[in-house]
Amino acid sequence: MGARVEGASVPHAELERSLVADGCRLVAGVDEVGRGAWAGPVSVGVALVDEAALRCVPGGLRDSKALGEQRRAMLAPVLVAWCRGFAVGHASAAECDDLGMTAAQQLAARRALRALGAEPDAVVVDGPRDFTGHHRALALVGGDGSSVAVAAASVLAKVTRDRLLVDAAARWPDYGFERNKGYPTPGHRRAVERLGMTSLHRRSWTFAEPVRPG
Repeated sequence: MGARVEGASVPHAELERSLVADGCRLVAGVDEVGRGAWAGPVSVGVALVDEAALRCVPGGLRDSKALGEQRRAMLAPVLVAWCRGFAVGHASAAECDDLGMTAAQQLAARRALRALGAEPDAVVVDGPRDFTGHHRALALVGGDGSSVAVAAASVLAKVTRDRLLVDAAARWPDYGFERNKGYPTPGHRRAVERLGMTSLHRRSWTFAEPVRPG
């Protein structure tokens, strides 16, 4: 279990710089997206930064939830060029059903870390607890709004997962996946009630009152 650190509200590089000063050459920010969706995978983004990257953090970097869809799409290639490596791991809807959300989130994190091609010396995880299993993990409450590495991971995970759902809309055009990205909305619920679930839906989920897409 990683240490718990209370986060601030604006992304900055203080934590990453302190880890670099403590001997960490590569620091990874980790964030998940899709946990509360009705359809699609749960996805975990990982963004690697080093001392050089921390000297020139891209302007406008924010938690993905604080940015509109167009702004995230514009920022994503800038972040890909800026960070020292990134990956997004997924656990499918079927895996979410079979394993449960906590284990599926851990699986997506392992897949992302394996896909990096480099071993981070430390990871900063958004949220109250570590789900990566890394030997040096810090769980940062509000990390996507306070850590630049976690904010980058959140944007890259969100953009990657959103593209999967937009692509899925071509196969299932009646569910509005290009708009709701698999999250609960009134139109999404009506489509499920009328047409049933697709193979992209999590069958263990209760289709409760709609909430705003995350």
